[in-house]
Amino acid sequence: MAIKISSLIVSKQILKWVAFISSCSSISCATHIPNSSETDQNSLHNPEFEAKIRFLKNKLNTENLIQVLDSTKDLNSSIKIFKWASHQKRFYHTADTYFWVIFKLGMVGNLKDMEFFCNEMIKEKCPHVEEAFASLIDSFSNNHRLDEAVRVLEIMNLGKIKPSIRLFNVLLRTLMVEKRDLQSILFAYKEIVKSGIVPNVETLNYLIEILCESDKMESALDQYRRMNKKGCCPNSRTFEILICSLCKQNRIDESLMVLREMFELGCNLDLKFYNTVIPLLCKASKPEEGMRLYRMMRELDLQLDLLAYGDLVRCLCENLLLDDAIRILEEMLGSGLTPMVDVYADIVSGLCKLSKFNDVTNFLEDNVVSEISPHNALLEGYCNAGKFHEASGYLEKMVERNVADTSSWSILIRGLCKEEKIRKAFEILTRMLVSSYIPDLFIYSALIFGYCKESKYEDALELFRQACSRDWVLDSSDYAELIDCLCRFERIQEAAEVLYYMSSKGCSISSSSFNLLIKGMCLTEKLDEAISLYCLAYHFGISINPNTILLRLYESRRTKDVLVLFSRMVMEGCLFDEETYSVLMDTMCVEKRTRDCAQLLDQMVGYSIVPSSETLDRVLSFMACHFQLHIVTRTLTKLASKRETYSLAMYNMLIHGLMKEGHKQDACKLLDHMLDSGWVPDAVTHSLLIGSVDGEETHGITEAVKRSLVQDKVSSILIEGFEET
Repeated sequence: MAIKISSLIVSKQILKWVAFISSCSSISCATHIPNSSETDQNSLHNPEFEAKIRFLKNKLNTENLIQVLDSTKDLNSSIKIFKWASHQKRFYHTADTYFWVIFKLGMVGNLKDMEFFCNEMIKEKCPHVEEAFASLIDSFSNNHRLDEAVRVLEIMNLGKIKPSIRLFNVLLRTLMVEKRDLQSILFAYKEIVKSGIVPNVETLNYLIEILCESDKMESALDQYRRMNKKGCCPNSRTFEILICSLCKQNRIDESLMVLREMFELGCNLDLKFYNTVIPLLCKASKPEEGMRLYRMMRELDLQLDLLAYGDLVRCLCENLLLDDAIRILEEMLGSGLTPMVDVYADIVSGLCKLSKFNDVTNFLEDNVVSEISPHNALLEGYCNAGKFHEASGYLEKMVERNVADTSSWSILIRGLCKEEKIRKAFEILTRMLVSSYIPDLFIYSALIFGYCKESKYEDALELFRQACSRDWVLDSSDYAELIDCLCRFERIQEAAEVLYYMSSKGCSISSSSFNLLIKGMCLTEKLDEAISLYCLAYHFGISINPNTILLRLYESRRTKDVLVLFSRMVMEGCLFDEETYSVLMDTMCVEKRTRDCAQLLDQMVGYSIVPSSETLDRVLSFMACHFQLHIVTRTLTKLASKRETYSLAMYNMLIHGLMKEGHKQDACKLLDHMLDSGWVPDAVTHSLLIGSVDGEETHGITEAVKRSLVQDKVSSILIEGFEET
């Protein structure tokens, strides 16, 4: 079929339309194309439609047709004009006109008609059809119509039209940006494979990235290992994806292995790699690897961003590599960068850990540091080293130089309180007030901590209430210290007041605080409050051992409440220990719930938790009294296999009980274990077994039992002899 527009015109026309489409955020048109004859007739008799047809009759060519179609706002009318043009003599549609109609249909989600025209364009064998399809995929991708873009790609493959790898990569990149799922991206990748196009490193990077994000790390590493087989060499982006993903999954050793492979390969790295990977290595406390990358970066005359510099310096300081940290700071200053104040503070803290206090003061003076936080770091270093005299003198200098704030005072006050020097702390507080600094919540928090350390709970409680009146939220650790102090002095109600205030302010509460308070409430018989506190802990996701509550409820004969709490524990998926099982089984005994008692015993032994001999004696005696030992025979056998689980009396009770319940075989199995343990059955058990042997019920009695009966005659004679004496 002849084509009237030159290939050059077609190419420019498509590019023009792509540029126009990319600049539009949306295209307004109908959502479907009706095929009814009534609609066709309405369109044909529309005055605007007729005018456009008259115009095209005399000037029908590709450019005029596209202009008319574009000026027709109703998509249905546009399609009718397109079809009308198809039936005109000496006019043939080009890749340009097909592009226009396919794109319009795709933008309204009309996949059925879009596919029809795509296939028509292939059938017509229009020149530059590859370019038209490529422009469609680009345009759909830019306009977030990814389903349409993928479908066009699929039609290209079916039509044996080979797209470029660049086109595939554009689509993969857009799918990644749009956060499409793994299946969508794998589908697009399979289309690459089906088309016979060899993927490049960019393609494989997208594949590796989506596998990492979909928690398919092993598959991602496998793709990385096979890159060479596909004729690709991993690049900076490959290593960035893998190392970051492994670090985020806390697979640090594997990330270092990939890093070493990167070093061996001699890969050219870009600045983004350095800015991304160095902070991750620093957070994983790998300063040597971080410094190696930093030196490589410096050789390329590149500079990290300020945040990455800060992470590197902090890591070096935490690992006490202060010479490297100071060298990096000097290089930053030499490059004209202004370091963040945290860089100075981290270096000061590191030098203090090495007790190089003179070096710290020289460092601050040489760098003319006027920000407060580095000076506070030195003040804290003095306190941590117990140098309170030096700390007090340095704070005085800070106030004189106007580099102190309320935090500076709180650092010294807290340091003194930790050492239980509360009187000295109040002297510093007096100086603070004289210097016109107003105490804040940190000061109150420190003083509460100090009072608790000296067991002055009333003073600590008074400060706490003053802080509450100001609606302050103090440090969680100081709240915990206050709760601990109040519980020690049995001020349970006040401790509960502190904890409930913490919960109302969203503070983090430790499980130890809950446990202390619950224990105190149980000791003072405030069991309902203890249960409420247990429920509050669960609400905050804090695991609490309920044994204290269960035991007190049981001792208070509130067995019904034990069962209610037990049901809640089951619903919450709590793990039971030996003490929990013991209280629960004792409760079931009181409530005469033999089946539940048996189930708990089975579960307990199933979890390899061995009950104490006292618990076992109580539970099995209860089961025997209700003739229910036979329902735990499997568990009894398991326990018997453990040496020294049963006493002689317990063996006799179990054998006797099972015989009375008519389970003689199970009784004989226990007798075997008893004899293996060196025990001899008592006279009552002996007489029961003799009766079984002498009567018709010999079947099922083991050889070990028969042997034991012969041996036992000697013991019986001796016993009888002693009784006569």
